[in-house]
Amino acid sequence: MNRAWEEEEDRLLYRRVYDSLRRRLESGEWSPHDKLPSVRQLAARFGVNRLTALRAYRMLAEENRVYAREKSGFYASPPVPLTGANASDSGMDEVEPSPSGPRPGNPMSEIQSLPVDYQLSQGIVDPGLLPNLFLSEYVKGVFDLYPKLMGTYSNPQGDEELRESVARYLTKDTRVPLAADDLVITTGGQQAIDLLTRLYVGRGDAMLVERPTYSSAIDIFRQQGARFLPVDITPAGYDLERVEALMKLHRPKAFYLNPTYHNPTGYTVPAGQRKRLVELAERYRCLLIEDDSFHEMYFGEPPPRPLFAYDTAGWVVHLRSFSKYVAPGLRVCAVAGRPGVIRSLVTAKSLADNGTPLVGQKLFLRYFESERFGRHLEKLRIAMRIRKETAEKELAGGGWTWDSPKGGLNLWVRLPDGLSSSELLEESLRQSVSFVPGLICDPLRETDTHLRISYSFVGEAVLKEGTRRLTELARRLAERNSLGSSLGRLMP
Repeated sequence: MNRAWEEEEDRLLYRRVYDSLRRRLESGEWSPHDKLPSVRQLAARFGVNRLTALRAYRMLAEENRVYAREKSGFYASPPVPLTGANASDSGMDEVEPSPSGPRPGNPMSEIQSLPVDYQLSQGIVDPGLLPNLFLSEYVKGVFDLYPKLMGTYSNPQGDEELRESVARYLTKDTRVPLAADDLVITTGGQQAIDLLTRLYVGRGDAMLVERPTYSSAIDIFRQQGARFLPVDITPAGYDLERVEALMKLHRPKAFYLNPTYHNPTGYTVPAGQRKRLVELAERYRCLLIEDDSFHEMYFGEPPPRPLFAYDTAGWVVHLRSFSKYVAPGLRVCAVAGRPGVIRSLVTAKSLADNGTPLVGQKLFLRYFESERFGRHLEKLRIAMRIRKETAEKELAGGGWTWDSPKGGLNLWVRLPDGLSSSELLEESLRQSVSFVPGLICDPLRETDTHLRISYSFVGEAVLKEGTRRLTELARRLAERNSLGSSLGRLMP
């Protein structure tokens, strides 16, 4: 009952904000392209949290009443004239998604787009630590080498030079001989997840997913209509007996897993389990989608070899994303797989965008093959380890618990008893601090006791203050809840 009441209250709050904005837009108070109040201003005016205000704006954007400019805010849309046979049909002022599937949603993106001062939800590297100056120097060199670069498309499979270079790199890392034809270059790891899901998972198909896991992957699988079979991930890895039982009973089409510096927990699946997982995948004909986005970001010893290293029958497809270490804006991910998977993926990729932009691939290739790339990774590992320790120091003593990761960009933190991450998020947004609540990382939407803090995106001073504010907010919230509980017991 409490949950239903909270959901109804949330619906009424964002609808109130939405209705007010819509009336003002329709009255002509704002002209086309006028800047609208910021999410922060809107939340303050209506006394709601920023997620509620953002939801109202996104609903208006879906109706083409407003539009967003990156890092600038929302603006009034110009009127869109109706044409053709439907021009006089007043019921066609908006187009709804197809009823064949669930409406798309991405709460992770909504949280990360909020303009806060202490951004602890972004799992990418601080732009100040990236080789921006070197990349700007490489731009001219790239165009000197490839003067017609802007006048052609990339091969849908990806630039051949880049695939050859990455194949050599992965061959050394996995000890599995790879050639350019064994790879596809996608526009980031998320596109690879989306395309593979469309290829191999149909509506109602069973799919193994870690619990917790990468929030946006959950949204992709849910939109495709997958039936989730959750598998808990712990510091010791997976319960392989449960994995086998689920495979045997449900015959899942795929298992999406992130076994190295896992997102969000930071756990790494032991080497001994990896070979066994591949054996199970082969026996039960279940495709393993291995997302290895943080492989290079270790703080001591390198991680175990990927699951792909044990695959001899074609049941593992390996996703290795690089651009977040160099330039997230380049959106470069290499997908390695056996011929059947690669052929299907190239077809899907050609239909999606006809190839990742060639300029970004060539620019990344030039840096990837330079000596600076290795030195940059070494420095980045040191910087990430220091920031992880900074966040852990601020969290210590507040009743928080976590397993300190040996690599990656995130901390998966358990809150003190009696606190929920969704409740804390509302409070923290008012203090301009964001993080990722555990609920959106859980395919069952039940884990409200944990949250993900990304220590990678902001500088040390901002990280320190942001985590300090977060622990202080949690302490106040715990005291308030405790007082409310005590008063409740005293009431007749």
